[in-house]
Amino acid sequence: MELKFILESLLFSAQKPMSTKELRDLLSTAADVEDAEAGVKALKKTKEDDLIAALEALARDHEAAGRSYRLTCVAGSWQFVTQPEFAPWLRVLVGVKVRPSRLSQAALETLAIIAYRQPVTRAEVEQVRGVNVDGTMQTLLERGLVEQSGRSEVVGRPSLYSSTPAFLEYFGLRSLDELPAADELRRIVVEKPPVPVTADPGLATVPPEELALADKPEGEPAAAESASAPAEPEVKAEEPPAAPTGS
Repeated sequence: MELKFILESLLFSAQKPMSTKELRDLLSTAADVEDAEAGVKALKKTKEDDLIAALEALARDHEAAGRSYRLTCVAGSWQFVTQPEFAPWLRVLVGVKVRPSRLSQAALETLAIIAYRQPVTRAEVEQVRGVNVDGTMQTLLERGLVEQSGRSEVVGRPSLYSSTPAFLEYFGLRSLDELPAADELRRIVVEKPPVPVTADPGLATVPPEELALADKPEGEPAAAESASAPAEPEVKAEEPPAAPTGS
């Protein structure tokens, strides 16, 4: 039995999208059944590349057939979905679900910066946008489109943010590789916060006045030395007293 038709039956009966790992696990579990046929056991060690090739071939078959539904991969999981033009009748059948409000322009801009430059700190996002993004970031976090993915190694160790699988689902993308090219956005230089200035590793930070002296070119006198010293008061020599005259 051809692999792509086995996968078609699994996806057709599944109640949710399925990743390639889940599909491989199903093939392996079916092969471990005691009375499994030889053909079933032969698929136990199906390679992921072969699985993806079969799924893509199945997707092309359905697309060429011009059916009312198609096979698609969103956020790394495969599922059958109906074609958009049948939406009016499907809404009557299943009802209209309450969907979250659309993202604002500010949220879309912030989300684009995170998607293309992730992982990224909040301060780096603000450098690119030029405005404060506290409220916008909170909205994206609450909607599950962005998540904290670690800590930066710069001063203060600020949080790093990345997109989530829900972001891919929201925009119908298989992976981040399907994002439109945005070379200009990637070329924007974002300055990293400076590391603490220390005299030696493990010591406290250098006092500002010492740091200023260290940055001075050689041969240039320090500010204290270059300042002219106050002039000493002029001391006039006293004249000797006049000799007494004779009577």
